[in-house]
Amino acid sequence: MAVMKVLEIMANSNQSWEEAVKNAVRTAAKSVKNIRSVYVKDQTANVEGDSITDYRVIVKITFEVDA
Repeated sequence: MAVMKVLEIMANSNQSWEEAVKNAVRTAAKSVKNIRSVYVKDQTANVEGDSITDYRVIVKITFEVDA
């Protein structure tokens, strides 16, 4: 039986929500091993004028704890 933990992370990108999610996973992977999944909990964006300037996500990253 595997033991799993969940880490909640906020990340951003000036390109897209997808890139923001990738940034969250890349950042988590620097200190957490055995990442198994990512769940997008929330998405928001900053707008200036008629353009989106920043995409933000809150994600839950699930990883397996070493036995």
